[in-house]
Amino acid sequence: MEYRKLSDSDLQLSAITFGAWAAGGWMWGKTDRKEAVDAIRAAWDEGVTSIDTAPIYGQGTSEEIVGEAIKDIPRDKIQILTKFGLRWDLPKGTFYMNTKDNSGKPIDVYKYAGKESVIEECENSLKRLGTDYIDLYQIHWPDVSTPVEETFEAVEKLIQQGKVRYAGVCNYDVSLMEAAGKSVKILSNQVPFSMVNRGIEKEIVPWCIQNNKSVLAYSPLERGLLTGKIKPGYKFMDGDHRQSHKSFSDENIVRTNEFLKSIQPIADQKGVSLAQLVLRWTLDRKGITIALAGARNAEQARQNAKAADVQLSNDEIEFINRQLEAHL
Repeated sequence: MEYRKLSDSDLQLSAITFGAWAAGGWMWGKTDRKEAVDAIRAAWDEGVTSIDTAPIYGQGTSEEIVGEAIKDIPRDKIQILTKFGLRWDLPKGTFYMNTKDNSGKPIDVYKYAGKESVIEECENSLKRLGTDYIDLYQIHWPDVSTPVEETFEAVEKLIQQGKVRYAGVCNYDVSLMEAAGKSVKILSNQVPFSMVNRGIEKEIVPWCIQNNKSVLAYSPLERGLLTGKIKPGYKFMDGDHRQSHKSFSDENIVRTNEFLKSIQPIADQKGVSLAQLVLRWTLDRKGITIALAGARNAEQARQNAKAADVQLSNDEIEFINRQLEAHL
């Protein structure tokens, strides 16, 4: 496993970080709690020391699963990343979405990061995770109903209390990162990035490089599309958000699979899967610090972790990039 520091801090994460959204079940159809715990432990056995979760993932379920999975691991050997700012239990702030919880009950989700809410969310997360501090505390989405200063003054207070080590953001543009940085030191921005979704390279990545901020790439496998396992007509489980996601139209699946077919020889030559090749390419991309990869079971977790050990030459990276431009 490869390990990378965030910004200029002493917080070091595994280059492949376990993404625990699917572990919570919410928007992924369902989850098997034992398999989710086993997946996290299998990742740990392969050198994955950092886990990214959030309260909204299963409305607390993901954090509880993470807490169960790491309870026997020395706390200073693992890094817990979680989030705040999406409330399903407090109708305040800006309405975000209608959805259903894991039992099928309709719920409304709001973007809200008022001071007292941030502090309350932190306390709830600490309880579910079974720990007394969070390594990286990230706002999940921008909250236009609350001044940025108020939100991050609350995070700074949590840092002073020792309940949070460092602050990060998710889905922030450059102007919001600059505003947040006036109240607390921001280490990172967690944003969507994959071979087929490279929009952050226009402004966010250059700004982060210039200002020594880390980029945590989520959905680097584009929710499974870039594994090559999704074929036209694929049937997702009920409750799986990919059923209606534009990336999973038959036309887009065909186009993406043609690209994956073109780079398959490199994967074959190295004896790795397409998913591992894609994850390694992501880690080698300029400005990308960490790749978040989720797993539903132990074998997926092990395979994701081993992607960090893949080595790509400059010629191989250039070939992949040429194929990417030609097909996508």
